[in-house]
Amino acid sequence: MRGKPLFRREKDFCDTLMIDRPLRWYHRLYVGIQYLLPHHLLSALMLRVTRIRRRPVKDLLINTVVRRYRVDMSEALEPDPRAYASFNAFFTRPLRRDARPIARQEDTVVCPADGTLSQVGTIDGGRVFQAKGYCSLPELLGGRQEWVQGFDGGVFATIYLSPRDYHRVHMPVAATLREMIHVPGRLFSVNPVTTALVPRLFGRNERVLCLFETGFGPMALILVGAIFVGSMETVWAGQVTPTGTRRLAPAHGGEPVIRLDKGAEMGRFNMGSTVILLFGPNSVAWDPALKPGARLRMGQSIGRIREYFNECQVPDDYEEFY
Repeated sequence: MRGKPLFRREKDFCDTLMIDRPLRWYHRLYVGIQYLLPHHLLSALMLRVTRIRRRPVKDLLINTVVRRYRVDMSEALEPDPRAYASFNAFFTRPLRRDARPIARQEDTVVCPADGTLSQVGTIDGGRVFQAKGYCSLPELLGGRQEWVQGFDGGVFATIYLSPRDYHRVHMPVAATLREMIHVPGRLFSVNPVTTALVPRLFGRNERVLCLFETGFGPMALILVGAIFVGSMETVWAGQVTPTGTRRLAPAHGGEPVIRLDKGAEMGRFNMGSTVILLFGPNSVAWDPALKPGARLRMGQSIGRIREYFNECQVPDDYEEFY
């Protein structure tokens, strides 16, 4: 009788959420090795590889990912994997217009990205829940106290993007960009195994803070980098990372005014990673059906804006959020 493999396939070993599952010694070994790796060097090498245009190389990379992760190419604007000029062009592929309908109700908050819901909840005592621990809000926001105060007591959702997912990020609601900040850091993997074992991971990894003002308070979309994911872009600034500097740097200070509608593209990862969505207190009620481990699609409704509720309109299943 054949024994079980020591390391399961990536989609089982790393890409499933470690909810109520014991962590084994090989998980700890896998994460321990990451502390020793030259994160940024490996990500820089991956950046070069994913932009190779030689057909045998890029077709091998693309076909491997399509088969391994069962990528649904019928949703892509260009369904032929061989038509992409590079692996990165495939990975950041646009979808057909009808592939991700946007929930258009005025009071809805829509999901900004395809992925798996890692965590969802309230920002309690300046802490954002991360797997089996917490990340402090000041650390996550790069010490920007004016924004920390605006989000403390609010709500958050963390969405993990695996290699099979659509990797463009869209607006959950209409909003005006107030500030974008690049926060340098490490590039640990953000898969659920690593998130469970690396304390304060989201406050340690490199990230791009996109800080918005909505009609009902502040909103943040935080693009968290990861190993092999050292490149992130926004529609207003182009490529934000990698840069030649390793210090916290404001990348947009509110001029010119940038306003994006709900569902509009705001950025992308050049490999898979994590999006953290923040809203201020008393502004948004998450859909009670949202649970860690749920599969999400960009554009679906994930919550409602509180200002649209009144005592006669609050649905019974939303009451627990008030």
